[in-house]
Amino acid sequence: METLFIADDEKNIREGLKCILEWETLGFALCGEAANGEETLSGILQKNPSLVLLDVRMPKLTGIDIVRIAREQGYRGRFIILSGYSDFSYAQAAIRYGVEYYLTKPIDEDELLEAIQSIQKAIKQEQQTSDNIALYREKAKDVILYELITGTWKTDGSTGLSSADFQSMGLLSDLYQVVICEQFGPMPAYKTYHFAELLNITNNNNHSFEHFSVDGKEIILLKGSFALRRFEDFLNHYEKADLQKGSPLDSLFLAYGHPVKNPDEIYLSYEEAAALTNRRFFCTQGQHTLGYQELPVMFAHNNTVSDLELNKFCTDLTNYLQANNRKQVASTLFSLEEYLYNVDSSIDSVKLFLTDLFLQLKECINKIYNSSRISFPTNSAIIDYIGSCNYLYEIILYISGQVKSVMDSNDNSTRDSILEDILYYIDNNYNKNIKLETIAPLFGYNSAYLGKLFTKAIGENFNSYVDHRRIEHSKKLLERQNIKVYEVSEQVGYKNVDYFHKKFKKYVGISPAEYRRQLSLDDSE
Repeated sequence: METLFIADDEKNIREGLKCILEWETLGFALCGEAANGEETLSGILQKNPSLVLLDVRMPKLTGIDIVRIAREQGYRGRFIILSGYSDFSYAQAAIRYGVEYYLTKPIDEDELLEAIQSIQKAIKQEQQTSDNIALYREKAKDVILYELITGTWKTDGSTGLSSADFQSMGLLSDLYQVVICEQFGPMPAYKTYHFAELLNITNNNNHSFEHFSVDGKEIILLKGSFALRRFEDFLNHYEKADLQKGSPLDSLFLAYGHPVKNPDEIYLSYEEAAALTNRRFFCTQGQHTLGYQELPVMFAHNNTVSDLELNKFCTDLTNYLQANNRKQVASTLFSLEEYLYNVDSSIDSVKLFLTDLFLQLKECINKIYNSSRISFPTNSAIIDYIGSCNYLYEIILYISGQVKSVMDSNDNSTRDSILEDILYYIDNNYNKNIKLETIAPLFGYNSAYLGKLFTKAIGENFNSYVDHRRIEHSKKLLERQNIKVYEVSEQVGYKNVDYFHKKFKKYVGISPAEYRRQLSLDDSE
């Protein structure tokens, strides 16, 4: 519904104009009226009506002055000038300010109706044109956004777009970051997450981020320092959260590239995020994010899976199974996971490698043991399961479970001997990223139950024991003056040297550097 404003200094004329036509039928609703020029101008600027019926002779301001000032103030609606005079000079002045209709009093109903119908048609055409322009502009923005993110945008100036154009499309900002959001597991039908909900922000007019989907993945372009800070806050919470199995957030994976400052650099952030998305398969249990900080490690991979390694792992596992050596079986499976994490091969190649390994191992075990005592899945079930896994660790745990069943059928080990094996394993793998959740299944235990057994038997919890072993080994390395502190940190399993400093001081009471200086003083005495 369009709006109508009536301005005439004579009340009876205003009332007559209200009744002369069926305004609502014509698509107009009265939004205001005025009896003098100042009230009329104020009403027009405040209410911004679609159409003004305006008497040319008004107290305080003339109709022509009202039209002129309103146009100068940005009013773009229509005027119909009503006058008791047929002075051509008034009509000329009205035409200069875009007034299309100049009707003389007394108003002819048919003449007014024709003018109103013509104006209504023009308004509809303008609205359609405006809608089409907005639609084309939005489509153009979508194309530009896609090309900016994927790196196909021309940066040589041939596009003819200026900073003002980017600004008008909401694409100009001081900082950008590309995030790829992927749903890799079943999400409850009653719950879906929008990115604005995850960041706890409003995204009116795409002020904070833009997004589109490609091959089932949501590509998000964060815009501005505020949005990037909110994303960082979300990451800090998400990475530390203890997500329940089946939680909607447990089925999401996020990869993100470097923040960049210029639109022409956005594609660099996208390329990093896309590369990291391909590494999701190698994430550890409970890990749902990969950021640009992981890129140096990722790009260091240069090995590919090989039949030679496959045969070696199969032989080692078979031999340790025959010896019923749980600790060596666990160590071999850990080495297998570490080896595959560091290969530069496709996920399909890694899954095929593991499928071949397990099928070969199954064949060897069935030859050694009475097959009636060991219940292995069928070959097709093994192939289907490994092919369906989203993560490497899931496959390793699957193989571990099958191997455990073999050892359980031929094992009389006590709980104490298994704990000794775990201690042995820690002492030989403290420099790796060992976690109770990771190694517990390798020894055939639930992590929570094993944690309680470990604490009761050893007198301290698993993580504390690992820290103690690392610190003890670091003290021996610090005796060698040719090794830098950050190298000691890496060699005992702490990737972050600041974290190593914190742990060392907690258990020793002084910093690594102070400990080394103290050793030097003792030697000099």
